[in-house]
Amino acid sequence: MDSIHIVGGKRLEGAIPISGAKNAALTLLPCALLTDGPLTLTNLPRLADVDTFSHLLNGLGVSTKIEGVRKGEVGRRMTLQAAEIASTVAPYDMVRKMRASIVVLGPMLARAGEATVSLPGGCAIGDRPIDLHLRALEAMGAEIELAAGYVKAVAPKGRLSGGDYSFPMVSVGATENALMAAVLATGRTQLFNAAREPEIVDLCNLLVAMGGRIEGIGSSHLIIDGVEGLNGCTYEVMPDRIEAGSYACAAGITGGSIDLIGARPHDMLAITNALAAAGLMVEFHDRGMKVSADGPLKPLAISTAPYPGFPTDMQAQVMAMLCVAQGESFLEETIFENRYMHVPELRRMGATIDVRGRSAIVHGVGGLTGANVMATDLRASMSLVLAGLAAEGETEVLRVYHLDRGYERLEEKLSAVGATIERRSAG
Repeated sequence: MDSIHIVGGKRLEGAIPISGAKNAALTLLPCALLTDGPLTLTNLPRLADVDTFSHLLNGLGVSTKIEGVRKGEVGRRMTLQAAEIASTVAPYDMVRKMRASIVVLGPMLARAGEATVSLPGGCAIGDRPIDLHLRALEAMGAEIELAAGYVKAVAPKGRLSGGDYSFPMVSVGATENALMAAVLATGRTQLFNAAREPEIVDLCNLLVAMGGRIEGIGSSHLIIDGVEGLNGCTYEVMPDRIEAGSYACAAGITGGSIDLIGARPHDMLAITNALAAAGLMVEFHDRGMKVSADGPLKPLAISTAPYPGFPTDMQAQVMAMLCVAQGESFLEETIFENRYMHVPELRRMGATIDVRGRSAIVHGVGGLTGANVMATDLRASMSLVLAGLAAEGETEVLRVYHLDRGYERLEEKLSAVGATIERRSAG
């Protein structure tokens, strides 16, 4: 099994290109199920999750073709086409690997009139029920049955009908599923208290480019007027705001300065505000933004929240950075109840962190020391890499397959700004 080896204590300086967003890509890919025309996605990141999702789509009848990057484009270019839906069953063997697979439910149901999808897997960061996905689809006329670990959904008349649904709590995945189902439903669908994340906006923009009719994009009230059919198109995946935020923390924890090329600051205001409050200098420019350490790090008080609040996907990385801040920081995790699994590993490196339920108090220390640590999930993995970059001595991060799910060319990007980091294969 691979591991990441880091010799810490080096100030990072230089430029890092920001890849296409993992969370956006995994939502845009299933849009291929909504049309028999070709859908071409550019700026697609090279990630294990993208490959896994592509294989799932292949099993449903979607052809995928990796093409050469054309002039002016960045990232990978992939063309997907579902001329016919070969299967309406997403099996356990594929879905168990990644929770995002549940978003094939809405588009398959919308196009084929039926879908059977295994209950999902993914990172073990807490209970993430799919009730809201199912209730939203039921509001559009779907009949749903849970049996033998599968969700079986049917549109009784072969097609969903418009309906109104108010989410009792904000859910990104449920909003995505509902959007993809509603664009081919008959009549109007209204979604209230919908998620507002930039990745939701990216999905809406793609659906509109395919011929969908959506109003209220970027707000919590989405109005979708169903159409008879969608067309293919070419669309660029948005840059990854979580990757950009993670590398910004690398600048902070090492006392460095990193230019994040391609980052979109307007998608990350809660992140950049937190970085600035921690004492970092954040400069926006026409190619992205630059984050530099400008003196000692200051403590923070942060509570995770749905967008435009501070993202749960940045909690672990910021916690790692705050381990070397001056004073006590307070973090509250409101999204997932089991997202402090990185804390025992950070403690192995000399961090002083008290966890009380969903709250954590980080007592800043003078420095961290290298250790062998084990990743438990995707963002926890990055927090350990960040700690290793700042630690004195050597750090070995095990179970890095988590990292491969969400960070493209991690070692290469960090090496380019001065880190001593390499991947090692056991045996």
